[in-house]
Amino acid sequence: MRDIFDMDNIMISNVLDEDAEFIPLLSPDDEEQINAEETPDELPILPLRNTVLFPGVVIPITVGRDKSIKLIQEAYKGDKTLGVVSQKNDEIEDPTEDDLNSVGTIAFILKMLKMPDGNITVIIQGKKRFKVKEITQKEPYLRAKIEAFNQIQKPSGKGFDALVSSIKDLASQIIEQSPTIPTEATFAIKNIESPTFLINFIASNMKADVTTKQDLLETPELNERANLLLEHLTKELQLLELKNDIQSKVRTDLDQQQREYFLNQQIKQIQEELGGDPQQQEIEDFKKKAKKKKWNKTVAERFDKELEKFQRLNPQAAEYSVQLNYLETLIELPWNDYTKDNFDLKRAQKILDKDHFGLEKVKERIIEYLAVLKLKGDMKSPILCLYGPPGVGKTSLGKSIAEALDRKYVRMSLGGVRDEAEIRGHRKTYIGAMPGRIIQNIKKVNSSNPVYVLDEVDKLGSSHQGDPSSALLEVLDPEQNSNFYDNFLELDYDLSKVLFIATANSLSTIQPALRDRMEIIEITGYTVEEKIEIANKHLIPKLLKNHGLKKKHMNLTKQIIEKITTDYTRESGVRGLEKKIAKIVRNRAKYIAMEEEFDAKISMEELLKILGPGHSRDKYQGNEVAGVVTGLAWTSVGGDILFIESSLSKGKGKLTLTGNLGDVMKESAVIALAYLKAHSHLLGLKPEIFEKWDIHVHVPEGATPKDGPSAGITMLTALASAFTQRKVKSKLAMTGEITLRGRVLPVGGIKEKILAAKRAEITTIILSEDNRKDIEEIGDKYLKGLTFHYVETMMEVVDLALTNQKVKEALKIA
Repeated sequence: MRDIFDMDNIMISNVLDEDAEFIPLLSPDDEEQINAEETPDELPILPLRNTVLFPGVVIPITVGRDKSIKLIQEAYKGDKTLGVVSQKNDEIEDPTEDDLNSVGTIAFILKMLKMPDGNITVIIQGKKRFKVKEITQKEPYLRAKIEAFNQIQKPSGKGFDALVSSIKDLASQIIEQSPTIPTEATFAIKNIESPTFLINFIASNMKADVTTKQDLLETPELNERANLLLEHLTKELQLLELKNDIQSKVRTDLDQQQREYFLNQQIKQIQEELGGDPQQQEIEDFKKKAKKKKWNKTVAERFDKELEKFQRLNPQAAEYSVQLNYLETLIELPWNDYTKDNFDLKRAQKILDKDHFGLEKVKERIIEYLAVLKLKGDMKSPILCLYGPPGVGKTSLGKSIAEALDRKYVRMSLGGVRDEAEIRGHRKTYIGAMPGRIIQNIKKVNSSNPVYVLDEVDKLGSSHQGDPSSALLEVLDPEQNSNFYDNFLELDYDLSKVLFIATANSLSTIQPALRDRMEIIEITGYTVEEKIEIANKHLIPKLLKNHGLKKKHMNLTKQIIEKITTDYTRESGVRGLEKKIAKIVRNRAKYIAMEEEFDAKISMEELLKILGPGHSRDKYQGNEVAGVVTGLAWTSVGGDILFIESSLSKGKGKLTLTGNLGDVMKESAVIALAYLKAHSHLLGLKPEIFEKWDIHVHVPEGATPKDGPSAGITMLTALASAFTQRKVKSKLAMTGEITLRGRVLPVGGIKEKILAAKRAEITTIILSEDNRKDIEEIGDKYLKGLTFHYVETMMEVVDLALTNQKVKEALKIA
C-alpha cells in the first residue's frame, strides 16, 4: 500500500468533518508552548511519500501500507505522538534507514478516520523538528532514537521584518493569481503573527518538490530559510504570471473566434430569412452568367477553377475581395462578343464628311478599310496613327469612324501615363490589383471590336514603374495583339478585331519600334477658307446649342470669321477660333438674359469691342534692307514665317549667332558662311573681305527657342545679301537644308509652311527639288496665288533670291 498525499493549496478546514475539533492557526503562545515541550528520546517513525511536515502546520495524510496502519492505530491509542520523516525515493514500498531523510518532524494525531477502502486518513500537526540518531526497531514498524534539531536563535530587526513582509506579499499575489487556491488562504496568511510559523506554513503549502521542502526543513537558521523561501516564491510567481498571460492570450483568441462564429451564424440566419447567403447567391449568379459566355475552353476551365477556390474562401478573408473582383472581371469581359459592322460605304462617307471638313486622306483610308472588310468578311484591324498639329480634329475623328462603322467608341488619354501597369494591369498579389486600362475599357463598352482611340500617344512618359510605350508594343502589333496578355487576367485576350487609332502632335517623341507598328496618316492644318467653312458648318451651330441660343440671335458673316481667323488666331487647327466665337456667343447671351436690344449681325466695330484689338499678322516686311530674308518654319501648332537678319561690322571675321538658336540651326549658319568663303568668286567677292568684317546673324523673337535644318538656305541668302548688299526679291520666302558641298536637301511640314506663307501674303516660295512631290500631293486650293521654284544647289537659291539692285546707302565692302 502507498501513502497517498496531495496537500498542495488545501486548507485543513476542508478536510475536517463537522464533528472534528477545528484547529486554529498557531498563535505566538502556542509556538512558545511547543518550543517548551521536551523532545522524547525515542519515537515510532512514519515514512511519508510526496510531502514534508513542518512544525506548527496541520495536514491530512492517508496511509495504506500495513506497517503504517498498525503504527497509526497503536499511536492513536497511546499518547498520539509519532515521528514523521519523508522518503528520499517515494517509489520504495518498504523503506529502510538509508531510504529516509535524517531530519523529520514530531507529529501529534488530531483525528483519525477509517475510509471505506480500508485505508486510514489522519489529521496531524507538526510540533518540533528532530534528527534520527539510530533505528532501534524495524518490525512491525520503524522506531528510532532521536535528538532535538532546534533552529538557531530567532532573528529580529527591520531587515528581517521586511523579508517576512515580502514573503507575505508574494504569497498573497500567488493566491490571487492561482485559480486553484481558495481566496480564504489570503486571510489565513494575513492572520499569522509568528514569523516562524508563517515561513513553515507557506513552505508546507507551496508548489514545490519534496527535495526543496526538505532542504527548507533542514535549514536551521530562520533568516536563511526565509531567503530561500522568498527566492522560490519569486520563481513560482513569475511562472504563474507567464502561464496566466499565455492562457489569457489563448482565451482572448478563442473568445474572438467564438464571437465571430456566433455572429456569422446569426448573419446566416438573418440572410436565410431575407432570402439566402449573399456569397451563395453570387456563386449562382456567376454560374448562370458563365453558361451564356462565348469563351473558349481555356478560359472556361480557368473560370471554373477560380470559382471553386472562391467557394472555399471565408468572406472575412483578405483574399475574398480580390478573388471576387477577378471573377467579376472574367465574367463581364465580352469574350468573342462583337458588334456587327455596317458596310454601307456611301453612308460612312456621308458621316465622315458631315462631321469633319477636309481630311480627305484619312477618310479615304477608312473607306478603304471598310471596303476590304466588306469583301473579306474578317481581317486584322490596322493600327492608324493620326499625326498633326492640335485642333485639327484627330480625336473627334475617332467618334465619326465609330459611328460610320456602327461600332462602340472608346477613348484612352495617354498624356502623362508613366506606369506600365496602366496598360498591362497589376498582378493579383498586389493590394488593390486591377486589370489594365485596355481591358477595363473593353469591359466598359462590352464589345471586343470597338474603335479605340489612344489619344496623345506621343506624350507617354516612363519612370521606375516601367515604360508604358514599350507595353503598347504588344497592343499595337496586329501580329501579336490576338494574344494580348494582361497581368491581372493571366489569360490571353484577342485585340485583333479592335480598330486602334492613335493620335500624336509629334512623331519625334514616339519610340521608333512603336512608330514602326503604326500606319502614319498626316493631318495638316486648315486654310482660312476651310476654317470659315468649319466655323459655319460645325463650330457656330454647336456653340449656339451649348449656350442656349438660336440661329436668329447671331449672324457671323464670312468677312467677320475671316477677320477672327487672321487677326485673332495663330494656329493650324480651329480650337482658338472656337474660343473666340464662344466669346461672341456669350456676349449675345448676356444681351438676351438682360433683355436688352441688340443687332444679331456682328459688325467689325462690335467685333473689336468684344474681342479687343487683334495681333499683327505675319506679314512680309519688305526688301529695303540688305541681309534680311524671310524663311518658313514648322511649329507644333502649325506653320509660321521667320526672318533671318544679318549685318556686317568692321572686324576680323567673327561670326555671332543670336535669337535662342539650337545647335542644328547654328550649324546651318556656319555651313552657309563656309560655303560663301569657298565660292566667293561666284558672287564677285574677294576672299579677304571675310577677314575684315564681323558677321552677326539674328533670328527675331529671342524668347522662342528655334532649331532645325530648314533655315539653311535662308541663312545662306541672308549672308549673300549682306556681303553683296543686293536686295532680296519682293514677297519671297524659302525653306530647305544645305550641305557643305552646296546641295539643297528637302524638309518637312511643307503644307503648314505654305499656309503660313499665304497668311503672310508671300507669293514666291523656293524649295528643294525633292519637295516637289509634297507640293503635288497638296490640293490646288492651298496653292492658289503661289509660285514655286525648285532648286538643287545653293547657287540656284542665290540667283533666284537676289536681284542685281543694291540697297540705298549700301556698305562699301572692298
